[in-house]
Amino acid sequence: MLYTNSLIYIERHESEIPWLTIFTHIPHKEFSECSHTEKEAIWNALDLIEKEMLVYFTPTKINIASFGNMLPRVHWHIMARFENDSYFPEPMWGQKQREGFVLGASMELFLEKIKQELTSHLN
Repeated sequence: MLYTNSLIYIERHESEIPWLTIFTHIPHKEFSECSHTEKEAIWNALDLIEKEMLVYFTPTKINIASFGNMLPRVHWHIMARFENDSYFPEPMWGQKQREGFVLGASMELFLEKIKQELTSHLN
């Protein structure tokens, strides 16, 4: 677990690209079931993570998604996408387009930085 507070927790999704997932502690099935404070916590985390990914990784695009078909509970994916990643322009769940993508910045350093930012801004 990368970050937790009383409303949400954030995990790293193992992938070749920077990909974090935000969950509510209460296993709501739909976003409309979340309280106002849970929704606010999710949006604040998404905003902070997106901004940090943009500055740190300089990706082509940030993808934010909430599907819940395989895991029927509220959760949000936030991914930094690159024109040369293995799936671009397909979604990460799509058909692989190429081999050999290497992330140009340290994911470990990013995770340390994002932990500090989340702790200082969301607690």
